[in-house]
Amino acid sequence: MTIQQLQQEILKLKKEKDICILAHSYQTREITEIADFTGDSYQLSVMAEKAPQKTVIMCGVRFMAETVKMLSPDKTVYLANGIAGCPMAEQMDRDMISEVKKHYPDYTVVAYINTTSELKTVCDVCVTSSSAVKIVKKIENDNILFIPDCNLGAYVAEQVPEKNIKLLQGGCPIHARVSAKDVEKAKELHPDAKVLVHPECKPDVLKLADFVGSTSAIMDYAADSGYDEYIIGTEISIAQHLSYQNPEKRFYPLSKDLICPNMKATSLVDVYNTVKGCGGAEIIMDKETIEQARKCIDKMIELG
Repeated sequence: MTIQQLQQEILKLKKEKDICILAHSYQTREITEIADFTGDSYQLSVMAEKAPQKTVIMCGVRFMAETVKMLSPDKTVYLANGIAGCPMAEQMDRDMISEVKKHYPDYTVVAYINTTSELKTVCDVCVTSSSAVKIVKKIENDNILFIPDCNLGAYVAEQVPEKNIKLLQGGCPIHARVSAKDVEKAKELHPDAKVLVHPECKPDVLKLADFVGSTSAIMDYAADSGYDEYIIGTEISIAQHLSYQNPEKRFYPLSKDLICPNMKATSLVDVYNTVKGCGGAEIIMDKETIEQARKCIDKMIELG
């Protein structure tokens, strides 16, 4: 089958079977074209909760599918490719953070949404890259233990200097690859381009940026501002999506190495097989884990 034939078959089957397909913004074009919703991990979870369909397929990574299941426990949730994980989400586990908490008993544990459901069970509040600064400002406690991304945590600490923010060594290995030299090289090649980067990048990279924001904030900035050229400092697919959406503008990846193999693990064939009922991995979570992990998500919604 061609890509177009596969897409048509998926659209037909998802309608017949009443299935909602979610695609993270880092997915390929052929997948985002057949999705009901495209966005960042938290946006997709909210959309899944509101969607009338009782079956949801996540085209992304495991922690995203887990978040969907937590917010919609009555729905059947599949991860289109069962091996699609997230190195950052898997860096720290419940036992490790439970031990760390013993050394910082008076700290509020703030977990980036890019964490496993199991880890969220021992955290106080969850944040996204777009809501982290706002939520940390609103937390009554001045002592914050921010996990797992030390780069996003450092960015939050700079924006909220009144808080005492403790960081652990963790983060996204893809965004952490980018260096200040990469930014300088990209600016030499494209001197008129604005540099837009994700806060998961290192602090010295952020200092050279014209705009720092979440994936959705980067996409909104590029679409709405009046500039003609942009260097995009996040997963390489975002520059591609922006080029399709804004053909009158020019978008350049900050680095050729900004490719997430876990996001790229999901293919259109995986989605097709999952819709057919012979592929994908169902997300099974016990009631206690859902209830405990949801507490920090609910706190995020309350403070956000």
